[in-house]
Formats: sequence, structure tokens, C-alpha cells
Amino acid sequence: MMGPERSTIISERIESWCQMPELTHFDESGASRMVDVSAKPATVRVAKASGLVRMLPGTLEQIRAGQLGKGDVFGVARLAGIMAAKRTGELIPLCHPLGIDAISIQIEAFGHDRVRVESEVRNTGRTGIEMEALTAVSVSCLTIYDMCKAIDRSMVIEQVRLEEKSGGQSGDYRRGESTENQS
Repeated sequence: MMGPERSTIISERIESWCQMPELTHFDESGASRMVDVSAKPATVRVAKASGLVRMLPGTLEQIRAGQLGKGDVFGVARLAGIMAAKRTGELIPLCHPLGIDAISIQIEAFGHDRVRVESEVRNTGRTGIEMEALTAVSVSCLTIYDMCKAIDRSMVIEQVRLEEKSGGQSGDYRRGESTENQS
């Protein structure tokens, strides 16, 4: 039996889903497709993403002290993220291969048991660059895991997410801002 509160919540969610924009990677018949962006104007686009790797405090201590036999964990992870962002179109089936004008990746210890990875990717193009920013963060986090797994298999990669994006027809997005304020 469904109570009135649960019924209201379900009704609100259904109404919200009905107001969502159409998914662009499907045609009228529901088949997957690569979106045609040929008629869109090229604009400057920027996307920022972030993620965390949670680990044992001793693992982070060894990273900080440079005691892992594989070398500079943060340096290798940064390079892996840059390389991955440039190949996003090869990894995600319906992603456009994009020219990237700039990529920066910041990696820093956060607290006593976490590493925070942030990326910023820029280009001038006809479609968004969010997937490249997310891929950069994801592969950087995976590289940290790979380099430290011999001493800590309990690491957790979490909260990989888009923080903000600008440019294009859909306007700007910043995590935490109401969708009503976004143009």
C-alpha cells in the first residue's frame, strides 16, 4: 500500500522526468547515434571535473614521502589523465573526437586519507568537453590506484563529477547552483 507522501514524491519525479530535455544520442526510433554538430557554431568551451581517491593513511604517507618503488605517483597520474583526455573519443562510443587546446590536472593530498584530483579542459569547438574533463579525472584516479594497489587494495575512487562547464547552446553549469539560474 502506498501512502499519500510516497505517491506525491513519485508523481513529482514522473513530472520532472517528463520535463527533461530529450536524450540526444538516440534517434526517433530509439537507436543510438552520434549527434550531428555540423550546424553548431564553434565556441570556447571549458569543463572542470573532480574526483577523490580514499586510502589508508599509511598509503598517503608513503606517497607523500616518495617511498613507492614506482616513482612520482602524482606526476604519473597527471600525465595519464592528460593522455586519456586526448583519447576520450576513442573510449566513449558516441563521443566526438575533439581537438583540445589546454588541459590542466591538479592532484593534492586532502586530509589524512584522501587524494583530490581536479581537471580543467578547454577547446574551441562545436560540442561540449565535459567527457574529456571527466575522463582525465577518472584515469588519473585509476592510475593512483594502480600505482598504490600493492600496498592498499582497499582504496576507493569516489565522487567523480562535473564541477562546471561553460560555452555552447546549453549555457553554463556550476555544481550546487539551481538549474533555474542556468541559461
